[in-house]
Amino acid sequence: MIRRKISILGAGSWGFTLANLLFENGSEVKIWEFDMSAAASLRETRTFKFLPWLRIPSQIQITSDLSEAIKNADIILFAVPSKVTRELARKVNQVASNLPGIVVSAVKGLDVESQQRMSEIIESEFTSDSSTPVVVISGPSHAEEVSRKIPTCIVSAGADNNAAETVREILMNKYFRVYTTDDVIGVEFGGALKNVIAIAAGICDGLKLGDNTKAALASRGLAEMRRLGVALGARDETFFGLSGLGDLIVTCMSKYSRNRAFGEKIAGGLSIEQAMNEIGMVVEGISTCEAAEAMSERECVDMPITSKVYEILFHGKTPEDGITELMTRPAKSELEMGRR
Repeated sequence: MIRRKISILGAGSWGFTLANLLFENGSEVKIWEFDMSAAASLRETRTFKFLPWLRIPSQIQITSDLSEAIKNADIILFAVPSKVTRELARKVNQVASNLPGIVVSAVKGLDVESQQRMSEIIESEFTSDSSTPVVVISGPSHAEEVSRKIPTCIVSAGADNNAAETVREILMNKYFRVYTTDDVIGVEFGGALKNVIAIAAGICDGLKLGDNTKAALASRGLAEMRRLGVALGARDETFFGLSGLGDLIVTCMSKYSRNRAFGEKIAGGLSIEQAMNEIGMVVEGISTCEAAEAMSERECVDMPITSKVYEILFHGKTPEDGITELMTRPAKSELEMGRR
């Protein structure tokens, strides 16, 4: 295997987990942390507070200097919150002496203002004459488990098949299996929209509803994800794969799911700000819910669960009323594709 130089932008749980995995697989790895003092602390302690069992090898360089982080990189991997992806992509384009061979997005979200997917944002902020392929990685992959080397499977999606296969090659090992696809749209919508359904699942948990409720919610949530994704160019079958159904299951059920935990706190009466403060990490489903609601209106796609989560978060609807309204909607066929 060729030893590649990889720059990871984002020093969070997923960034550090991927850094360790890539280093273990033989890559030369740098991590960029935007805060200078936090970068210095990470260099000294070689530990990350949300993954205390994970030791960061001394050979992995940690820097707050973006130019240094991406210098001579073969691959740049974005592992930052969706809300800062555009600004960071713009800065990368400004400071890079030359763009890398491949850019990877590990960001699961949608932009509220433009309603763009993360790969679209990255591509739009790079120079117009750039031919650098953007690959998306997604799937059921909580950092808490991957960092412990618990078997995990994800998808590497790219319009450029060679680039998607290269990303598969650098990531895949005995505990981390990677599949490829060219359905970037489906993979990104699966990874983003499942967070909204996970908030709804957390609301069910907070209301002490049952397993029947949660199973129904996940099933009907998947139908919503498919409807919007297909309307915007995704392939239907992608939503039954790792980046759709797989990620939906883990995000709705897992104790590590911050979106599920956020929904549970909302059902307990906390405000958005209070719930986010208690979780202490980014909850991507909040902004994705805003974007998805706008997109469903624009495309005339029926997304009742997403709409109720939106009303609960942004218009003061009670979780109890939201559940009642979902259960008392007009009867319909289960397989109806649902245009408004």
